[in-house]
Amino acid sequence: MTIGRVPDARDDTFAHVALRFGDCVLDRERFELRKAGEVVAIEPRALRVLLHLIDHRDRVVPKEELLDTVWGGRFVSESALTSQIKGVRWALGDTGRDQRMVKTVHGQGYMFVAPVRVEPDLPVRTEPGAAHACQLGVAVPAGQSRPVVAVLPFADLAPAAGHRHVARGLAHDVIAALSKHRWLRVLTASATAGLRDVPDVARRLREEFGARYAVEGTLRVDGQRLRVSASLTDTTTGLCLWADRFDREFEELFDVLDEMTDVIVATVEPEVGYAERSRSTSRPHTDLRTWDLFHLGIDRFFQFTREGNLEAQRMLSRCQKLDPGFADAHAWWAYAVVLGMVYWDTDPKPDLLDAALDAAGEALRGDDQNAVFHVLHGRVQLARREYQAALLANERAIELNPTFAAAFCGLGDSLCYEGRYPEAITRFERSVALGSHDPQLWAFLTYGALALLFAGRYDDAIDWARRASSIPNCQYWTTSHWVVALAHSGRAQQAAAMVPALLAQCPMFSIDYATRKLFYLKRPEQRELYLDGLRAAGVPEAQ
Repeated sequence: MTIGRVPDARDDTFAHVALRFGDCVLDRERFELRKAGEVVAIEPRALRVLLHLIDHRDRVVPKEELLDTVWGGRFVSESALTSQIKGVRWALGDTGRDQRMVKTVHGQGYMFVAPVRVEPDLPVRTEPGAAHACQLGVAVPAGQSRPVVAVLPFADLAPAAGHRHVARGLAHDVIAALSKHRWLRVLTASATAGLRDVPDVARRLREEFGARYAVEGTLRVDGQRLRVSASLTDTTTGLCLWADRFDREFEELFDVLDEMTDVIVATVEPEVGYAERSRSTSRPHTDLRTWDLFHLGIDRFFQFTREGNLEAQRMLSRCQKLDPGFADAHAWWAYAVVLGMVYWDTDPKPDLLDAALDAAGEALRGDDQNAVFHVLHGRVQLARREYQAALLANERAIELNPTFAAAFCGLGDSLCYEGRYPEAITRFERSVALGSHDPQLWAFLTYGALALLFAGRYDDAIDWARRASSIPNCQYWTTSHWVVALAHSGRAQQAAAMVPALLAQCPMFSIDYATRKLFYLKRPEQRELYLDGLRAAGVPEAQ
């Protein structure tokens, strides 16, 4: 432990330090203030004022220096600084009368007067901008680092046409819809209102708000035509992760804007998820924080392999032990277990299904407003053949997040297993429309193919299975559904010709294997239809 100069934020030698004074701890690297162990909601600019005062606590800091340093040379009145000093004192439990930590030197400036200890980094840490995220009402669990997304105001490329309010409204709608994905933290519109045309906007978003990702775009209305361009940027690297342009003709402008919002959000959320998994896999796999370990487990999950699934179960189980309050780890472990039962070597034992249900329930007890948790809870209920409960879980997820493709897929499955095929197929169509960038798109198409198969629409089932098979990470059930649909459509020879490919994908596949893996179907006619198709194609009874 040392007492003396506070290291500069840019000094790599001191990159991971905690500054302790009174009952407060300031984590410079994570741009976070804690008081009595709790994260304090403090404006980013006030926190920068505090840091500058601590860095130069051996002298009085003139007001002009603070204005130049914190506001970057932009003209602001002294009242703006006075307001931030009040915010600093409030956050520290200090007052203008007591001045135990921040002292006003009249006619000169301010001085930080409390003793400061410089120590190694904190045992519990969060990402830069966490304090600002708390100010926005976002809880950041200990040891986790949920990504912050900024949605910049959309630019109106035809301002003379008087549609500036439309561009502003689209940004607000995207923020509202993105915030329904509760694993993300989304900045408010007011936080980014003046940043769109700032030259160093990526740095500002990253340093002042801790935002790793930025969504921006343009809008042009010309008569009855609308053009929207949108992009997603990694603020750390400056790389564009996704960009697209949409042209629509419209009769009701707001209907088209709703569609644009759905498409943008349904694309941005999985792209951020992919980027987060890439971040975690690129880190050394020693001493991982819980959030990184979680995303490493999710990366293994989305490999959709036997080995990846077992590794995902192991990593997510470890996350549960490291942080029992980490609801995401409970929910995704439950889903990994169920997927292992349906696709690979995990046995569908009653006690394990009970444990998966308990874990999904634990996640919901942590956050019952999280649409993902309701969907994953529904997945466990489907595996337990509790279709009505799963139906309600997915309907609730859609109420919470109307752009969540996986919720429509889960609802489609629930309806399908109840024999309500037209309703199920409509939901699968919606999941595919929303899920063009979702890593589970192959599953949406594959499960939809099964619903079409049970509905007797064999040609459509073949088409959906064919589309799913073109996606690299699709699984052997895609080929199996295709084989069964061909057999029932009167093309037994084509079905038989595909059986070697099915066995190459899953060497242990047989009638007996399929019977065991279809444990989640309780309607005898569905199971018999499926097994009859496999037999007609020449799939062996056992291996």
